[in-house]
Amino acid sequence: MTPQQKILLERITIVPGLMSGKPTIRGLRFPAGDVLELLASGLSEVEILEQHPLLEKEDIQAALLYASLKMKNTLVIHAA
Repeated sequence: MTPQQKILLERITIVPGLMSGKPTIRGLRFPAGDVLELLASGLSEVEILEQHPLLEKEDIQAALLYASLKMKNTLVIHAA
């Protein structure tokens, strides 16, 4: 994993009690899975950022990377 990927993954947080412990973007009440659903629905990165001003371009990249790693069964460890 590259240093850039490690930095991106720091944007994905799992906080017990927040959104039922689902991975979220930067501790916000915005699940990473919702970002993926928006992309899957056909929205572009620009459209997502316009509709959700709390999000940043790197948040979308982080959600994609996190999902990719989960699909590969790569262990991702989050430190509190």
